[in-house]
Amino acid sequence: QVQLVESGGGLVQAGGSLRLSCAASGRTFSSAAMGWFRQAPGKEREFVAAISWSGSRSYYADSVKGRFTISRDNAKNTVYLQMNSLKPEDTAIYYCAAKIPFGASRSVGDYDYWGQGTQVTVSS
Repeated sequence: QVQLVESGGGLVQAGGSLRLSCAASGRTFSSAAMGWFRQAPGKEREFVAAISWSGSRSYYADSVKGRFTISRDNAKNTVYLQMNSLKPEDTAIYYCAAKIPFGASRSVGDYDYWGQGTQVTVSS
């Protein structure tokens, strides 16, 4: 069992930065691939970024590549999403997710555990 709690969302102007954190409980965190997804009003949840259990591999949606960076600290049971050069179209609720066993995926349906989400709003 893994419980996930996101934090770090907020309101920021276009061009600004935010860092999201996802704190995980449970001994299986270090063997879980982790992902960040987002959902804007009226839209389906979409993949943003994912990272392998070791942190050696990361994957990004084309829309955020070069602007967002996913990382993890297994000693702290935490995964991060550094978001730079934010755009109004990045506005959404951002969700952290865990996939056990390891093996990062871009698919919503592959993830077993989800956080409650944190709101990110980017003003123009």
